[in-house]
Amino acid sequence: MIKMAQILEDKPGLIVPQKLVTVGVAQYSAVNFDLEATLNRLEKIVKDASTKGVQLLLFPEAFLPGYPHGGDLGAVFGNHAMAGRKIYQLWHESAVEIPGPAITRLSKVAKDNNIFLVVGVIEKESISSTLYCTAVFVKEDGTYLGKHRKLMPTNIERLTWGLGDGSTLPVFESPVGRVGAVICWENYMPLLRTTMYSKGLQIYCAPTADNGDNWQYTMRHIAMEGRCFVLGCNQFTRRSDYPPDNVFPNAISDKDGDRVLCRGGSIIVSPLGEVLAGPNYSSEELLVATIDLNDVIRGKYDLDATGHYNRPDVFTLYVNEKPNPGIVTGIQELKVKEQGVDEPTSGKEQIKRVE
Repeated sequence: MIKMAQILEDKPGLIVPQKLVTVGVAQYSAVNFDLEATLNRLEKIVKDASTKGVQLLLFPEAFLPGYPHGGDLGAVFGNHAMAGRKIYQLWHESAVEIPGPAITRLSKVAKDNNIFLVVGVIEKESISSTLYCTAVFVKEDGTYLGKHRKLMPTNIERLTWGLGDGSTLPVFESPVGRVGAVICWENYMPLLRTTMYSKGLQIYCAPTADNGDNWQYTMRHIAMEGRCFVLGCNQFTRRSDYPPDNVFPNAISDKDGDRVLCRGGSIIVSPLGEVLAGPNYSSEELLVATIDLNDVIRGKYDLDATGHYNRPDVFTLYVNEKPNPGIVTGIQELKVKEQGVDEPTSGKEQIKRVE
């Protein structure tokens, strides 16, 4: 008797790759708290990626100007030490304004190397002293497209970062398809993932600071759930990549400079959960993979989470995609935009329905 597995055996040559593009993930350390030096390092990495044919390159969470692994904020319930204020000052002084000189520099680097960039930054505003964990998108022709602000900082991050809102949940067209970003543990927010799937993204960027073993399962699950390519990107960084103890209070002494504070684990995954590159837990590395965008369509043959495998008669998701600034005036008469406030609007316009 012929078994069903034999009947369904794939025929060689059945799938012919047609929409091939090359993507990269930059697993490197920032020159922490030194924005100019980190921009210089980013430029060298981008130039290297361009020689390898990379068309889209992802950098880690908070790469500009760095993520303070091991930073000792000196915070306990009911009290906090001066160390936390010192670290916040360092971060704020080297953070990125949007628009600003760092974005102008990123635009030039992207254009000079013909690469679409997705870069994790710590963002500050020109007036407010609040910091945000943000991913910025810069087109290969140098055009700054927009940003995503992390909706929910994790754990001790909540002492230092503000909350993003629904106005920065973009998906952009790029040479490698439709691109969006979800940062670190936002990826454990199922409604956010559903929102991104509903926008038809093909390249799901996940800059992170999580170097745990279980993160790989998260990346593979999202790829299979969303039937999209997932790029997970983290830093590989040692204590020596940070300022000395008297400048940057750290749980690890600067005398232990070779101590690894974040071991990376960057990865590239296909829409069916196949690992195409990584994970690397031992060194800095540029991970590169050539992918076929048609794999996204083929993947949705049997699972489209916001399409034929959805039940809108049972489940409905409402997404507020309007800005929610901390302070406004004349709330009854305002329509709030990302860069300002003007014409009147009704509350109903602030809600997007995803079915």
